[in-house]
Amino acid sequence: MIDLYYWTTPNGHKVSIFLEETGLDYTIHPVNIGKGEQFDPAFLKIAPNNRIPAIVDRNPADGGAPVPLFESGAILLYLADKTGRLIPQDLRGRNAALQWLFWQMGGLGPMAGQNHHFSQYAPEKLPYAIERYVKETARLYAVMDKRLGESAYLAGDEYSIADIAAYPWVVPYERQGQDLADFPHLKRWFDAIAARPAVQRAYARADEINPGKPMSDDEKKVLFGQDAGTVRQR
Repeated sequence: MIDLYYWTTPNGHKVSIFLEETGLDYTIHPVNIGKGEQFDPAFLKIAPNNRIPAIVDRNPADGGAPVPLFESGAILLYLADKTGRLIPQDLRGRNAALQWLFWQMGGLGPMAGQNHHFSQYAPEKLPYAIERYVKETARLYAVMDKRLGESAYLAGDEYSIADIAAYPWVVPYERQGQDLADFPHLKRWFDAIAARPAVQRAYARADEINPGKPMSDDEKKVLFGQDAGTVRQR
């Protein structure tokens, strides 16, 4: 049994997609980040960075106490190793998957996230910031497009956690100021992943949990008003 602490963000979708792909038994515990539920003391014991997703594996391979984990990349790698699935088992294939997983964690996710913030949520539209992150998102899309012109998936011939990590960050491409027609290899990959039944099931669960109402001003204050004091007072 995997307890998944989740909200309907790209990072949250990564883990639900993996769980649907592998058929692991899991229970979703919604953590409404707009309402500040990520600051609940019980959640902070699992995820001290007050971010989703997080998991608790109640049946770890060593047979010991439940294993809590936060950070989506670490969770994907842990679950891939637990199941022996969605990560190549050979040396070169495994490390190809890992480098693209870390590329997403360090590049595509943070840059697309800043793109979303300045173009969609910032109270003041700053042309320099918007242009900076829209261009960087385009550059990263081009990196993926070039790679996917060489191989079926990011790590090679096999669908892996690298693809699962990247896909949810491409879903909102229009909000990022991108046109997939400009990246034909990326579009081929994107359409193939979107058609996977497990991906469709994961996004259907997301729609059940959060119908996607516009973010209120109070929710923006919770999400975008955090500083060091937010951590110290919890």
